[in-house]
Amino acid sequence: MEPEAPAGQAPAAASKLSEAVGAALQDPRRQRRLVLVIVCVALFLDNMLYMVIVPIVPYYVHAASEKPTPTSSPTPPTPTNASAVTVNTSESPTAAVPAKSIVKLQHPRDNEDVKIGVLFASKAILQLLVNPLSGTFIDRMSYDLPLLLGLGVLFASTVMFAFAEDYATLFAARSLQGLGSAFADTSGIAMIADKYPEEPERSRALGLALAFISFGSLVAPPFGGFLHEFAGKSAPFLVLAAVSLFDALLLLVVAKPFSAAARARANLPVGTPIHRLMLDPYIAVVAGALTTCNIPLAFLEPTIATWMERTMAASEWEAGIAWLPAFVPHVLGVYLTVRLAARYPHLQWLYGAFGLAVIGASSCLVPACRSFAPLVISLCGLCFGIALVDTALLPTLAFLVDVRHVSVYGSVYAIADISYCVAYALGPIVAGHIVHSLGFAQLSLGMGLANLLYAPVLLLLRNVGLLKRSRSEREVLLDEPPQGLYDAVRLRERPVSDRDGAPRSPPGPFDACEEDDYDYYTRS
Repeated sequence: MEPEAPAGQAPAAASKLSEAVGAALQDPRRQRRLVLVIVCVALFLDNMLYMVIVPIVPYYVHAASEKPTPTSSPTPPTPTNASAVTVNTSESPTAAVPAKSIVKLQHPRDNEDVKIGVLFASKAILQLLVNPLSGTFIDRMSYDLPLLLGLGVLFASTVMFAFAEDYATLFAARSLQGLGSAFADTSGIAMIADKYPEEPERSRALGLALAFISFGSLVAPPFGGFLHEFAGKSAPFLVLAAVSLFDALLLLVVAKPFSAAARARANLPVGTPIHRLMLDPYIAVVAGALTTCNIPLAFLEPTIATWMERTMAASEWEAGIAWLPAFVPHVLGVYLTVRLAARYPHLQWLYGAFGLAVIGASSCLVPACRSFAPLVISLCGLCFGIALVDTALLPTLAFLVDVRHVSVYGSVYAIADISYCVAYALGPIVAGHIVHSLGFAQLSLGMGLANLLYAPVLLLLRNVGLLKRSRSEREVLLDEPPQGLYDAVRLRERPVSDRDGAPRSPPGPFDACEEDDYDYYTRS
């Protein structure tokens, strides 16, 4: 009888533990912290997968290019015959010549660079095409189910990378990652904005997510190179696949996307259509700033290593380590912007404009650097400015939706993701051609000038800080803060009396557009 007592106590202890965990998950504060952790891990994973192939993919592409194919004749051709056969192989792939010799004649190193550039851009291109659809899907289905879908696609993409043997499989895996990112990144950022509806908590949470994005991009190349060298080519991807699977399971436990409560969320207010948000001039200004600030980084990453080798005889190790110190100023920029936004929330536009100016100055200084240390300082300034712009303007997008549209954030952060993808889709493909035709100095100066010219455009956002949300019915009746997830809040602008004493909106550069939006939603 004595052995049965512990056996009977075990289910009771497990039941109590399950009840304790369930009670902890029911606490809104703990739940949204867990959601923040899940989203940060998802963003970290996506950027790890984006950058982990940097030291690995040249090996993949080079090995795939030199992979021999079955031949009908083992005898190598003479130089005269080789030219003739090489011409014919462009029309007939079944020539009696070893593929390795043909590759060397037909596919020089430059062609491998083009392949690598297209491979890097394929993720951003597909993500750019899918984002308009994913934003609408997220608005209709809430945030947890699209995030789970995105993590599942990222898992499949990572497994494909682990076992890829040729360029076609690499390209398919990279494109599949773009599909997963369109759902995971957009729904993750939107979920943070929804779970943290009040400032300064929203800016702090989004700033933490941006820090994880930067950290993932930073540690991925050495992580991938180390595991590829000592544990095999599949090791880094299998580790990332395990992380994505764990994050998806944690999301299932915390958010329960298939529960009755989750299905009921789909019946809550439908967000503003993405094409309406794109026509909002304030949102258009923010999207333009996000694209402009990321262009220097997207264009410098594929070109700066070659420029360093030519101008300062830098080794591959120095070219890779040049970006490492930039993580510190990026985190510093996030921290400073969050602290300033907490004290002066109406000056978010100013922080973004200052960040654009810093990016412009740093980009212009890059071609003047002739040694390693000044270049590192310029890159640090570049990443510091990007942190200022992203941390200031991402919460501004959510605030604009709260004030001018419906408080549903899938489509507006799909627009933000589109802004990033425009830069990173063009960078790997276009940057090399610009450097070849105009030069690296002209490329850097042009990008810096574009950022300096766009900084004053953010003056159009200076009156956004005068808009204020009213207390929701839920807060008035129940005296509790909004819990997020489509908690419908009615928003009003801070009243400013006119000559007749009637309240009116503070003046702004887009007053006519505000009237159009008001009329549209009144008719609806």
